[in-house]
This record gives sequence, structure tokens and C-alpha cells, in this order.
Amino acid sequence: MKVALAGLVLSAALAQPALAALKEGDKAPDFTAPASLAGKEFNFALKNALKKGPVVVYFYPAAFTGGCNLQAHAFSESSDKFAAAGASIIGVSLDKIATLNQFSADPQYCAGKIPVASDADGKIAKSYDLQVREAKAGAKNTRGDEIGHGFAERTTFVVTPNGTVAATISNLSPAENVAKALEAVQQVKGR
Repeated sequence: MKVALAGLVLSAALAQPALAALKEGDKAPDFTAPASLAGKEFNFALKNALKKGPVVVYFYPAAFTGGCNLQAHAFSESSDKFAAAGASIIGVSLDKIATLNQFSADPQYCAGKIPVASDADGKIAKSYDLQVREAKAGAKNTRGDEIGHGFAERTTFVVTPNGTVAATISNLSPAENVAKALEAVQQVKGR
């Protein structure tokens, strides 16, 4: 119980507003990163994903933390709706790929339905103009493991196939973030 409560407190503290994130109409920086889907590693390339349709790029502070767990679960539960709208999803955090292999396969979170990418040095988050903060000493996730990396602010971008940002979503609860991302994807599809 204490670990779960600590995770929720940590996730609330991490949910800071996007101060200078890319805005609608901005060019989304292309990136390639090690990623995991259902515990299997692969190289994710944004430009390749955009060939298939819009991509929801969602940045989250850390796997196995309260709000991030909820957001990953909400995305996995809605993954069929995103696919029906022609969109794919990629989660991005500063977690190591070994952690993401576990997170992507866990049925309580990504459930093998959505991939998550490792931005271990924070360069991808910074290219999207997101703030990256260092973890406080002793910060732990909901499994009780020490979090030994920085945190990107929780922000979701809907990127159109031509590589522009159609929507930037922040300052919402994890479930509201996912719902707004789906609305934005459906609007892109309707254009």
C-alpha cells in the first residue's frame, strides 16, 4: 500500500505543465529509438510509422509509476479505437529498454498492445521542447525499484503523416489525455 501511495504521489508531482512543448503546426522531430512491444525489442522509427498514418507520440515520466501505469493501461484499452482511426501509438520515457520490456508486456499496463520506446538520454524529449528533470534521490516506482533516470513531462503529440503536430495535449489526467488524443486522431482522419 505504501509503495502504491508513493507511486501516486510521485506521479502527481511529475505531472507538471508543458511550458514550451511543440505546438500545433510545428514540425515534429523525427527520431529512432530502441522500443519494446509485448516484451520484444525492436527499433522504432517515427518516419516509418508515419507512412501508415498519424502517430500518437506520448511522453511519460517513468514506467511503473502511478499516473504512467494508468495512462499506459488507458492507451492499451483504447488501442483498437486508435487503429480504427488509422493511427499508431508510441510511448516514450527515459526508462532503460530492459524496464520497458517488462512494462510493455505487463497485462496491467501496456498489455502487449502498445509499444514503448527508450529515450535514456532525454534527447528525444528535449527535441520536442519538453522539460526533463532529474529524479529525486531515492525515488521509487510502484514495484519498489529505485528510479535512476530523469523524467520527461507528461505530454502527448498527435503527429500527422506529413510530420506536423496536429495536437499537443498536456495538463490532463492520464485517462483524459488518452481521450483527447483519440479525439485529435479522429479529427486528423476527418480532414
